[in-house]
Order: sequence, then C-alpha cells, then structure tokens
Amino acid sequence: MQRLFYCIAQCLLFVAIAAPSFGKHIEKRQYIPQRVFAAPLIDGVIGDAEWETADWESDFVQHEPHNGQPESQKTHFAILYDDNFIYVAFKAFDTSPDSIISRRSRRDHADGDYVGVAFDSYYDLRTAFIFGVTAGGTRFENIMTNNGENQDASWDPNWWAQTSINESGWEAEMRIPLSQLRFKKNGNGQWGLEVIRYIQRHKEQTFWQHIPADAPGMVHMFGEIQGLDELKPRTLFDVTPYLVSCAEAYPSQEGNPFASGQERNLKAGLDAKIGLTNDFTLDLTINPDFGQVEADPSEVNLSAFETFYQEKRPFFIEGRNISNFSLGLGDGGIGFDNLFYSRRIGRRPAGQIDENDQEWVSKPSYTNILGAAKMTGKTQNGLSVALIETLAGEANADIDLNGQRSTRLLEPLTNFFVGRVQKDFNNGNHILGGMITSTHRSLDKNLSKQMHQRAYTGGVDYSHYFANKTWLLNINTAMSHVVGSQQSIVKTQRSSARYFQRPDASHLSLDSTRTSLTGTGGKLVVSKTGSGHWNMLGAVLWKSPQFEINDLGYMREADHIIQLLWAQYRQWIPGSFYNNYRIGGNLYNTNDFSGKFIGTGLNLHTSIQYRNFYRSNAGIDYNFNMYSSTLLRGGPSFKRPDQVYLWLGTTSDDRKKLILSLSGNMNFGMEDNSQRISISSPITYKPTDYFNFTFSPSISHSFDELQYVGQFSHSESTRYVFGRITQHQVNFSFRINYTITPDLTIQYWGQPFVASGEFREFKYITNSKHSEYNQRFEKYTTQQISFYEDRYHVSENGDDNPDYSFDRPDFTVREFLSNLVVRWEFNPGSALYLVWSQTRSAYDEQVGMHYVKDLDHMFTQKPHNTLLLKFSYRIGINN
Repeated sequence: MQRLFYCIAQCLLFVAIAAPSFGKHIEKRQYIPQRVFAAPLIDGVIGDAEWETADWESDFVQHEPHNGQPESQKTHFAILYDDNFIYVAFKAFDTSPDSIISRRSRRDHADGDYVGVAFDSYYDLRTAFIFGVTAGGTRFENIMTNNGENQDASWDPNWWAQTSINESGWEAEMRIPLSQLRFKKNGNGQWGLEVIRYIQRHKEQTFWQHIPADAPGMVHMFGEIQGLDELKPRTLFDVTPYLVSCAEAYPSQEGNPFASGQERNLKAGLDAKIGLTNDFTLDLTINPDFGQVEADPSEVNLSAFETFYQEKRPFFIEGRNISNFSLGLGDGGIGFDNLFYSRRIGRRPAGQIDENDQEWVSKPSYTNILGAAKMTGKTQNGLSVALIETLAGEANADIDLNGQRSTRLLEPLTNFFVGRVQKDFNNGNHILGGMITSTHRSLDKNLSKQMHQRAYTGGVDYSHYFANKTWLLNINTAMSHVVGSQQSIVKTQRSSARYFQRPDASHLSLDSTRTSLTGTGGKLVVSKTGSGHWNMLGAVLWKSPQFEINDLGYMREADHIIQLLWAQYRQWIPGSFYNNYRIGGNLYNTNDFSGKFIGTGLNLHTSIQYRNFYRSNAGIDYNFNMYSSTLLRGGPSFKRPDQVYLWLGTTSDDRKKLILSLSGNMNFGMEDNSQRISISSPITYKPTDYFNFTFSPSISHSFDELQYVGQFSHSESTRYVFGRITQHQVNFSFRINYTITPDLTIQYWGQPFVASGEFREFKYITNSKHSEYNQRFEKYTTQQISFYEDRYHVSENGDDNPDYSFDRPDFTVREFLSNLVVRWEFNPGSALYLVWSQTRSAYDEQVGMHYVKDLDHMFTQKPHNTLLLKFSYRIGINN
C-alpha cells in the first residue's frame, strides 16, 4: 500500500505543471422563440404562415476547419413552440445547390450535409439533447454529457423531420415533442441552445454560438434560448408490444434427437418507456428479443483472457453513459475495465457438466432474459440517477441417454442490479457520485462449485473542474465482495485475473477454506484535455489481488498499480499542407501489490489531416523490463523479451464516393521471440445517394516461440510446456447498405474467416527469470518427444515410457457469418424487421493455410439458417 500512496502523491504533484488556462470570454447569444396556436406542417418546405412571424437568426461561425471565421454559406433558423411541441426550421442557403451532398442512410448514420439543434434543457451547463437531420432526410440524435466529453448516440426519441432541396439550397423542418425533453417544472424558461450546420464538401461545421477550438468543453458555452417559462413538462408513455416468428434450418445429425434439422417458434414480448415524472423515465422490457442484432465477429483467442465484445442490444446501449463506472484508461486491454459490463446479462451459459460418449446433449446458445427495468433521469437540482434491475432465467442442457431424457442446469435464475447516482455542485464544477451492483444466483449443487452465489461492487467517484474548467481532478474508487462455496472461491483465486497459486508471489496465498473475497480498485486522474494546444494527463490505476468484478463487470487483470504520464500537442489552424494534426506520447510503469516492478512502456503517436482531406496516423510502442505473471498460467512470473509495436495507416477523402484505406502494424519481440504482421485495406464505395458497399479485407501472419500448451506433473514438479506457433489469419468482411427511404433500409453483413495455427519446437520452462533468454527454457529433442495415436508423448530420459502426453494442438478454423436485415420504421417507434442469418463453421487439425481450398470447404458445409420476422407497434400517449 505504501507504493500505491506514493504513486497517488506523484499524480497529485502533476497538478503543479504550469499550463495556460482558457481565459477568453465569449458573449452568449440569446434567442426568444414565438408561441403558436396552429402547428406548421412538417413537410420540409418552409411555406406556412407561422414561419413568417418567427424570429429568424443567422450569422453562423465556423468551428472547423477555420475556427472563428465566418460561414462560407448563409444559414438561417427559427424556433416556434406550443403546448406539446417545439418546431425548428432551417434555411441552408447554398450558392451551388447541385453540390449539396444528399445521401440517404439509415437512422443515426448521418452521411452528407446536415443541420441540427442542441438543447441544454436542464440548463445544467453539462447536458445537451441533440436533434439532427441530413439533406437526404436521415434523422439522428445524441445526448451529450459531461460538458461534451461523452456522447450517447443510442438515444432514440420519437420525433419528426422532413427536408427538401431547392434552387437556393435546402430546407429542413423538425417537430420535437416536449415529452422527449427534460426540463424544470416552473423554471425560469431559460435553456442552453446551439444550432449546427455541416457542409460535407468543405468539411465545414458552423455554430450559431461560436465555441473556440481551445475551449475546455462545449455545453457550458452554448448560447441561450429564453421565454420558455410557459412550457409545462409532458409525461412520456410509450408501450411497444412485439411478435416474433422464427424458423431455423440446419444439418441434421443421425441418431441425435436434438438435431432434427429444423425448428420453429413464436415469441411475444413488450417494451415500454414511461415518464414517471418529467425528470425520470422508466424503460421496461418483458421477454426481450434481439434477433435483429448483428453477430459478433469471428476470432481465435489463444490467450488466458476472455474477449471483450461490444454491446449491440438496444435496451442496454441506450443510456449506458449514465451507468458507466470506468476503472481503466484508453482503448483495449484494461481500457474496458468497468463495474458494469452488460454482456454478462443474457450471456452464453457458463456452467460445465460431465458428459459421456453415449449421451446426446443440447445446450442453449444464450440465457433468456425474463424481464428488465431501467429508470434514468436527472432532477432539477442536478441529481442524476440510473437504476437497472434484470431477471435472467434458467438455462438447461437437455440430455438423451438411450431414449431417457434429463436436464442439467447450466445457468441459474439470476437477479442483476445496478444503481448509479451523481450530483452536480457549483454549476457542474464539482460532481460527486456513487455506484453499486449486485448479482444473486439460485445455484444447485453442481453450479455452486463453479459460480459465486452472490457478488457485490460499490464505488464512489468525484470530479473537480478548476481553472475555468481547463483542468480536471477525477478519482474513482471501488470495492468488490464475492461470496460462494469453497470450490467457487478457489476457482476465483486460480483464475487468469490473479493466479494466487503462483509460487513466486510472496504477497499471495491460495486459501482453499475461504468462502468470500474482498478487494479494492480505482484510478486517480489529473488532466488538462480539450483546451489549448497542449493537453496532458497524469494517472494512477490500481486493482488489489482480491478485486473481482466479473460477475456483472469486466476486468482483465488484478494485482497491479499503473502510473501513467501523457502529453499531446494539437494544431487546428490549417497550414501549408495540413488542416490539423496531433502529436503525443505517454510513459507508464507497472508494479504489483508487493511493490515488484513488472514493466515499463513508452508510446509515441501522431495523426494528421492534409489539405486534400486525406488522413494518416502512425505510432510506436516500446515495452521493456517486462515480467508476465500470466504467461505460465499459474506458474512463476516470466521475464519476457522487450517488445516493439509499430502501426501506420492512411485514409482517402471521406467526402468522395470511393474511400480507400490502408493500415498495417507489426509487433515483434527481441531475441527473435515473436513477430506479427497484419495488413487491412477497407474500401467503401457509394455509387449512388442511397447505396453503399464496404469491403474490409485483412490478413495477418505471426509466430510466437512461447505459446502455452499445458502443464503436467513430473517427478514432484510441474512442467510448463510451450510450443512455437505459426499462425495465419484471413478475414474478408463486407457490408451492403441500401436505403430506399430513411425509414426503409436493407442491410447485409458477411464475413468469411479462416485461421490456422501450427505448433512446432516444443519446450518446457526451466528458469523463467534467467538473464539469458535461451536459458529460460529447454527444447525437447527428437528422442524425448514423439507423435503417435494423434498425441504427443514426452519421455524426458528418452526411454519408451512416456512421462506425460498432450493432444495435437494444431488447428484450422473456418467460419462464415452473415446477417441480412430489412427494416421498415413505418411510424416513429414502430417497425417491421425481416432477418436472415446464416452460419457455416468447421474445425479440424489441418496444418497450414490454404485459403481457396478452405473457402471451398467452408461453403460445401451445410449452413445453419435462421429466418426471423419481427413486428413491433408503438402505442404512445401525449406525443
């Protein structure tokens, strides 16, 4: 703990780094809308009499690319309101109307010119509700939080917008129900207001209220809309029942009573969004269905850690910024660490059962969610609340043994709860929050040995903005507590997140009598980001060895203290050959909780946008003095050779119909220990305003001298066996979007995937920390290892009596995933889906990559086809 306190003290000293503060005063513009008693027709053509009496505003200012300069094309807007709606109209003048980019796309995927309006209706100077529409009529929405630092595009309110193009430019009209906004009852009628226009051919974004490029945040700098004191909050009440018909066809299996080759089922459920008050909304789902959600991409994971998958289910995506409690930094690895990882809910059943060769077993691919409720909102005095309650049903394996049927529990009835609160003080300069999660399982005798019966986490976070919001001090601290049987807690202690059984971890001990574990984690960050040319950050992250949040959260590894310093210079003023660029770097050290040093990393990176709107990025990571506590998967730590990671990428002008990208990266270890080369080249083609195609080929080749094979007992010791693996991977992902109208779309995604791994030069670890790399292991000779009966047999003294053996680890994986979705939103919130999914997969021990032959073999496999028809109808009141 002394080491941890020392690291925190170092981070706090980082505040003393001298840096200029944003001190410019920008006068806020004000707008007063007109009240109307007859609603204008929302048809995209501004011709109604109501708009003639409106107060039209103009004089927008560029935010990009020439911050602070006047707009290149004139923009006018006006706002009206009545008892139930706010109406917004835009006149986007253009001296070259034939150059307006008016592409159609599905909702929330804006492409082309657009206009938008943002309301800080809470007037908390931190939160904004954004409504936008493209020239092609595609609607998109966003909730901006933390003064613009976070954005949630998953928010899908019900509202209306239409557009039209004329000889003077293009026009747009919006009708926004007051029930979709949150504002104070009996307030002073003052909101924050920003109006936006984007001209794609110039990549020009203009604001009605100018916001300097070096401003620390956005929402607190919005202009103001006044005179809304007559508005009364409207209660939201939307109920959306749904019906799903599903048919599956797949290869039948002779003798298997669970593989008849076809299945049909009918499913019904209900989603609801109810305004408990104007401040709080309750989202309900009963027996939810996510059949239209795209499948996760294929991968081969040979590491000790689970793969992190992005959430794609709408119920859990919307509002996730509120239920977020991050314990990591950056992207990938520990950057995903969070107290709440919604993919735990409805997961693939995790229970294991004993099977024998005479049994036929059928296992479900996911756990049914019986129902979920989510309450979110923010009060007038700045208290944000998110409560999520979910009940997941049992998942059972069906077993047939010579005609005798039985079931075994794979996933128990489980209750998940998440509670999150935050309170703003002093105009959002101080933010105090907390979060709790709980998991309760109804376990049987078998699963009680594999899973925790109960799991709890709790956290407190505090953010303090100072120096006119230029600097931020943020601290997140959390505690975890898991309870279960002795066997389940032993399993937790031996998991890849901690490996308590490590023989050289003197600060750890595996206790087989424990029935609970309690640990702590957190991060402390001092940062200057988003303001000025120079930005910087200092951070300390820690997780104690006993910290365990994976019942409802996500954590890759515990038992570490990471210290990080980061700095970046950004230039947004265009130069002779660039529009903008960034150059940055960071340095980080890692220790375990005993204070032992386990690694250092250095990173340099840059990105640039050229005057022709091409973009490039490059970087290098160098990791040295690394000691891995996970490579031997419970064995002693291993001194790894230094590693270098290089990447380089470029993308052509994304305003064009044809967009080309090329990126490559190389990762290699010193001592010729490992190497990986990967190249990808996404291509996007938009031949028309309603059709686009993306092809994303990637190929990689790698080898690693130290790929884990297994561990075996030998002469009262443990042999940690590794092999040299050579891997090849090819992936040709493609996506087609056809937008008939913004509310009627056809989307297709497909991914042929082939990966192979060949093992050679088997070895076992002898001295994992020896100063000489080649002295850390010993390779088996041809007399010591032999292959027969589809297994490797090892006799260390070279006689005919094997000491241990293991299966041949070579593999080839072939998989084809595809998903076709026809979506028609025939009324806001009501939709009809037609979905066709197909999976083809095969696995064998073929050695080497033969892509053409592998593809041919893949498509000769009989597919698993799923055809789904889903109908949902929104019933709304007071909208």
